[in-house]
Amino acid sequence: MSVSRLFVDADLAEGAEAELDEAQAHYLRHVMRRSEGALLSLFNGRDGEWRATLALRGKKAATALVGQRTRPQTAEPDLWLCFAPVKRARIDYIAEKATELGASVLQPVTTQHTIVERVKVDRLRANAIEAAEQTERLSVPEVREPVDLMSLLGAWPAGRRLLMCDETGGGPPIAEVLGSLDEAARAAPWAIVVGPEGGFAAAELEALRRIKDVTAVGLGPRILRADTAVLAALAVWQALVGDWRRPTPRLAADYRTSREPV
Repeated sequence: MSVSRLFVDADLAEGAEAELDEAQAHYLRHVMRRSEGALLSLFNGRDGEWRATLALRGKKAATALVGQRTRPQTAEPDLWLCFAPVKRARIDYIAEKATELGASVLQPVTTQHTIVERVKVDRLRANAIEAAEQTERLSVPEVREPVDLMSLLGAWPAGRRLLMCDETGGGPPIAEVLGSLDEAARAAPWAIVVGPEGGFAAAELEALRRIKDVTAVGLGPRILRADTAVLAALAVWQALVGDWRRPTPRLAADYRTSREPV
């Protein structure tokens, strides 16, 4: 039987007991039909990944009894994704796929041409948690409250490089730019910014280009939807700068985790 993998907030250590929330308890009991003592895999973004066993508490509650650690916590790329909100299904898709592709922060930004007026941060975080659980990631990206793009740029942290996806076509190819970086540039903290469906306004483009460590890049000859541009930029960045350049560890064949979402 596959092992259900869960993200928890509790500290994890051998012998600890991690409280499962109501949704997790329901999922294990009634969706996955797990019984007392079923094997689990837990992670919290801080302490690595741990084996655990399910302990049922009454008719609805459940906890996890933590056993041995199966993977230590490892460093991940420091990569912010700054994106203009799009319609509901597509913004959910961005949160899910950006998590799979290793973004460390999801930062919605409002722009002059942004159409979506409200962002459900809790929903984005739920999508990010589910994606992390399914893909064996050891952390969940931080999902931040939406912020005006100009305000974000006005307080841009020194030393964080910014990759701007330039829909005007004025930037060199993304692979050319990232492939020519030296190791110091690759090791720096990064951010990728993708504009709204209507593109950045002229004043926003000017503000972006004033950032000290900004690089404008093109994403090919075709016009991409905003959600497609996010995935394309993240994938190329990971391949040429991020952790796709390192060997990929895999879990042992006898301890494969469940791909079912919580």
